[in-house]
Amino acid sequence: MKCSVQGCPGEYEEKKIIHTVVHRGEIVVIEDVPAEVCTICGDVLFTLKTVREIEALLMNRSKPKRTVPLYQFAA
Repeated sequence: MKCSVQGCPGEYEEKKIIHTVVHRGEIVVIEDVPAEVCTICGDVLFTLKTVREIEALLMNRSKPKRTVPLYQFAA
């Protein structure tokens, strides 16, 4: 499928990505999220099913598989 970003000649391809979201003030990182990613600009699309699965995961959060360090960029 052709990229939906105006002027981008890229095509979307299926990939598994790492998705990061702030939920209720906490940073949540989700691995292996299926997505369509533009080969040129990197635009990301999720299916409605994937969005609903992410929402369900956030609402019914269990203990994370692991924790990661968080750094703040100092300008």
